Amino acid sequence: MTSLPLGLLAALAHQGAWMLGPFVKAGVAITPQPGATFRSPMNDSIVRWEEHATFNPAAVVRDGKVVLLYRAEDLSGAAKIGGHTSRLGLAESGDGLQFTRRGTPVLYPDTDAQRRYEWPGGVEDPRLVETEDGTYVLTYTQWNRDIPRLAVATSRDLIHWTKHGPAFAAAAGGKYRDLESKSGAIVAHVVGDHLIATPVAGKYWMYFNVPHILIATSDNLIDWRPLEDMNGGPFKVLSPRPDHFDSWLVEAGPPAILTDRGIVLLYNTGNSAEHGDPRLQPRVYTGGQALFDRGNPSKLLARSDDPFIAPTEDYERTGQYAAGTTFVEGLVPFHGRWFLYYGTADSRVGLAVWDPGRGR
Repeated sequence: MTSLPLGLLAALAHQGAWMLGPFVKAGVAITPQPGATFRSPMNDSIVRWEEHATFNPAAVVRDGKVVLLYRAEDLSGAAKIGGHTSRLGLAESGDGLQFTRRGTPVLYPDTDAQRRYEWPGGVEDPRLVETEDGTYVLTYTQWNRDIPRLAVATSRDLIHWTKHGPAFAAAAGGKYRDLESKSGAIVAHVVGDHLIATPVAGKYWMYFNVPHILIATSDNLIDWRPLEDMNGGPFKVLSPRPDHFDSWLVEAGPPAILTDRGIVLLYNTGNSAEHGDPRLQPRVYTGGQALFDRGNPSKLLARSDDPFIAPTEDYERTGQYAAGTTFVEGLVPFHGRWFLYYGTADSRVGLAVWDPGRGR
């Protein structure tokens, strides 16, 4: 595998005034742990629940520590992406760099009301925000190996979770219950080291989905309604662009940040093999940024011309997804800096850090 061209590497350092960054990579934060075991309710047997891969994390700051909820895969099922069972593990760190893990997962396919949505593929790709009263709101993908569904869970301690089921189950009379959906990035504002879910124009907003990014609203952060276009279909707020790094697909990343200039959404993207950026490997995953209007989160104002993060390191191009990924999902302000946690090659958790005090 080859590194990115020098011209594109230089472009990574060029940021629009509204963008977050630049982020400097700080290595690998979480790797698979073959020795960790857990009794799975699916078959009442002991499984090595994070033996195969640990990636795509959510992040929050709690009691002065960074806490990650990361996706962990065992080796059950088919030897392909999406063929294993995923659960969410918890790890915490006092410095954001070195993590101590909880021995068993905190969210997993169980013998509960969500069984039909979560067996056998499990629970995947979390994002996290807080509410004003200290409740944690988790968006994640339920994967029954038939239809991926975006779901919501809530917790007061990040360990014990209440599953509320598919996010769109009640919308439009059930019209979107079986919509293939994932990647829920709720709009939030910064309070100290916390990202607090924030209403805009009287409603909560969430960017979601792939290969186009859609948008939904909610009154309670649990039941969501996709915004619709004039034809009655989901309204697309961001789409792939031919001849760009985001030519194959776009997918919502971490919680969207409400700033003075607008709402900044970090998003994941793939490069098309047929009409993509020739400087990038086909189907490589990189990261972009988009700016939406503060008063109208569905109105796109600007987007990055080049990726702000891309696979350049061996650990980002070695694993389940050999084309390479820097799949961003966890973003937190911490001790005056911004910590960005991301999945690398669908196999590990990487970290990149931005220090706003150092300028651009």
